[in-house]
Amino acid sequence: MDFLVTGGAGFLGSALANRLAADGHLVRVIDDLSAGDPARLDKAVLFTRGDVNDRPKLWTLLHGVACVYHLAARVSVPESILYPREYTAVNVGGTVSVMEAMRDAGVQRVVLVSSGAVYGEQATQPLRENLTPDPRSPYAVSKLAAEYYVRTIGTLWGIETVALRVFNAYGPQQPLPAAHAPVIPRFLRQALSGGSLITFGNGRQTRDYVYVDDVVEALAAAATVKTVDRQVINVGSGVETSVSDLAALVSKVTGRPVEPILNSNETGGVSRMRADLTLAKRKLNFRPRIGLAEGLRLVMERDPRFSQARA
Repeated sequence: MDFLVTGGAGFLGSALANRLAADGHLVRVIDDLSAGDPARLDKAVLFTRGDVNDRPKLWTLLHGVACVYHLAARVSVPESILYPREYTAVNVGGTVSVMEAMRDAGVQRVVLVSSGAVYGEQATQPLRENLTPDPRSPYAVSKLAAEYYVRTIGTLWGIETVALRVFNAYGPQQPLPAAHAPVIPRFLRQALSGGSLITFGNGRQTRDYVYVDDVVEALAAAATVKTVDRQVINVGSGVETSVSDLAALVSKVTGRPVEPILNSNETGGVSRMRADLTLAKRKLNFRPRIGLAEGLRLVMERDPRFSQARA
């Protein structure tokens, strides 16, 4: 098959593009490199630098494409609170642009990468797809809006659509920006450098951490299965881990004693998150294989930033 992966030079997009290329598919990538790096991509992947709001450029890349994976997005929750207009322009406007270009080019299916953040604070766990979303940030709002646009436009224009709500994905080469870094690479860096692990809130809040290779398995399945049109499907590990327990596990995996420091002046976000994977198992035959302890060890082994620091 021929695929286009938007945001395909990013952390998750590059892992997906490389997997598709390794499976023998023709893979095109478009990325504006605001957060991506084409060095992550296999030589077999056809890379184009560009913006998903540039429809003429999208038209040139969509010829013969059977399925689009739409990952291009801004992804920082704290940043979205400061710059909601930019998040709307990219995450919502960019999604609509991709759908318009797909309609014009005759592409038949899109897989949207959404986020578990759309659930917000819920009274019950695990989080099922039929729960009423309660987004708590402009980022989460933009992802939910993208879901609605994709499903509605897909219905109107005869495009097959599926949205995968990916929870806290992690893995080797996950970006470590100076501000608002994801918790797992941030904790690993702090532990290996002898620093304290700073956690926000009370440290009891839980998240569902899912290894990047497991996410890619779900994404790969979503392109071809026949019974997912108009569906929203969770992709996670199905296990919730508190931030305090994550800190203890990081200490064990790195072999470094750590001192967690609670910063109660900043919110830790929603209190609990755990993905219900019933639908993913039924529709995608998805069963996560890599637990958190093993996943952390793989990050330590495969990411030079941490393997070299450990040595």
